Amino acid sequence: MRVPRKPVAFCLSLFPPLLPRGCGSRAWSGSRCLSRPARFPGRRRGILTLGACQLHASYSMDGIRATAVDDRTLDCSWMGSFENNGLKPCIWSSPEGGQKIDIAKQIFCNRSLNMRNIVAVGFDMDYTLAQYKPDTFESLAYEGTIKKLVYDLGYPKELLEWSFDWKYMVRGLVLDKKRGNILKMDRHKYVKVAYHGFRELTKEEKVSTYGNTLIRDSFDEPDYALIDTLFSLAEAYLFAQLVDFKDKNPGKIPDGTNYARMYKDVRAAVDLCHRDGTLKQMVAKDPKRYINEDTTIVPLLKMLRDSGRATFLATNSLWDYTNIVMTYLCGPHKSGGNSSCNFDWLQYFDVVITGSAKPGFFHEDNRANLFEVEPESGMLLNTDNGTPMPQVGDTSPRLMLQQSNKGCRVFQGGNVGHLHKLLSIESSSQVLYVGDHIYGDILRSKKVLGWRTMLVVPELEREVKLLWELRDSRKQLRLMRNERDHIEDKIHHLKWSLKFENVNPDEKQELSSEVEELESQRDQVRLSHQLAQRDCHHKFHKVWGQLMKTGYQNSRFAHQVERFACLYTSQVSNLSLYSPDKYYRPSEDFMPHEFDILPL
Repeated sequence: MRVPRKPVAFCLSLFPPLLPRGCGSRAWSGSRCLSRPARFPGRRRGILTLGACQLHASYSMDGIRATAVDDRTLDCSWMGSFENNGLKPCIWSSPEGGQKIDIAKQIFCNRSLNMRNIVAVGFDMDYTLAQYKPDTFESLAYEGTIKKLVYDLGYPKELLEWSFDWKYMVRGLVLDKKRGNILKMDRHKYVKVAYHGFRELTKEEKVSTYGNTLIRDSFDEPDYALIDTLFSLAEAYLFAQLVDFKDKNPGKIPDGTNYARMYKDVRAAVDLCHRDGTLKQMVAKDPKRYINEDTTIVPLLKMLRDSGRATFLATNSLWDYTNIVMTYLCGPHKSGGNSSCNFDWLQYFDVVITGSAKPGFFHEDNRANLFEVEPESGMLLNTDNGTPMPQVGDTSPRLMLQQSNKGCRVFQGGNVGHLHKLLSIESSSQVLYVGDHIYGDILRSKKVLGWRTMLVVPELEREVKLLWELRDSRKQLRLMRNERDHIEDKIHHLKWSLKFENVNPDEKQELSSEVEELESQRDQVRLSHQLAQRDCHHKFHKVWGQLMKTGYQNSRFAHQVERFACLYTSQVSNLSLYSPDKYYRPSEDFMPHEFDILPL
């Protein structure tokens, strides 16, 4: 348990006595600043050198994994200062770097991580380096899936008239395939919010379905589906629509189709969209329409490489699509959104693994062959565990590959053992991997390999801002909850006295009246507390509430983040705001018995 119930004041400052000058009115050119030799005197692949200055971190967060801060002790005048002034945070390695960081851009630490021990930093591509726009990309995926359901799987054409609310679903939900329910649960796997399609289940329905069993349900496959990626939100929304449609129009769904079959059909339709290239062709035509531009990715990669670290890309996407997306992210942008594919982005990586088939990639006993990709043609060439093999017949592709392989090498398939060999990794703890998929990227790489991990949670940016804005309301909720507990304790004591103590009729009447008055107060406080809590809940999300909380408990998603992500943040580019040699340290753990003992 991380968050104390009472405010705790703290300030972690790693600044030297003289602070660097602010971003202010000074303009900065990323390439000019990153090329300054005084920042990183170490060799390109030599011993890691300590950065010129460390980072100041002083923040408040009334939420998961961060320490709440008392208003009286914290100067938060800088909260949101960058965005409010129309300025962008400065890259740490620039002369203007090393600034205080807006809370929405900070990196939060679950497990101590000394970056000086990291020799290679790896990245996933989709939803990590490439942040897709939900209003366009998710809608594109939704529309493609609908068409596959209608034209390939025999669903009624009425579905083509449906629309997609990309804000409705959130990560961390669980789909009950057999019952057609969508669930949000806390870290103990207790269902706190549940919908059948779009109809909210009553408390009695939740308890009878998920609470009255002799054996606790694991809520895992095959009977349940986990919505743990942003790409899954469209299929979850479509599943809820189909559940409602089936309940209201039972004769219009293909015969023998139950809720579980409908989910299976949705997954099949999504896979069809991927296999026929429907989605990727649309993105390739106009990347700017579907992918957020991030001008800090290149400076981030340059800074990591200048600090002496290797960088690699490990993505499930194949080479053709990877090249289009990375060219857009790392290259000059034209007005039409397209960039010329000249492979310049490869200079920012040592190794690129496409078609990695994560999470299977993270198992060394995975027998997948490792092929080298010839960038110009996309031709796959055989390798012996990464070592080039003589090609039978025409050797011209091999010659072309040798000429282009002076820097980054591009592969397809293989397993983590191949990657360790290519990067000369001696210990898995020397690798930091950044991804967005709690299971495909973070859990497997952490649990199986022992890699250090950073989870990208784009939703966190809005969530921490709301936590700050609602800090007074949340404190009031805690006070109301304490008042309710206090009144209930009084009621219990008085009822005990009436039941077991010898009291005369007058005293009994007086105690009974006091009990009735206290019960009325309790009901009023309970109602006020429930309404206020629901109002606070809706400010985060109209249906599912706070991403990292379910009631007063950490959500199941938050529990997974806490267990398997060493670091987590809202955007991968937030790494560029910190020293590449920073020592990330977590806040102190608190247990309930410590809250009223520790001096606050």
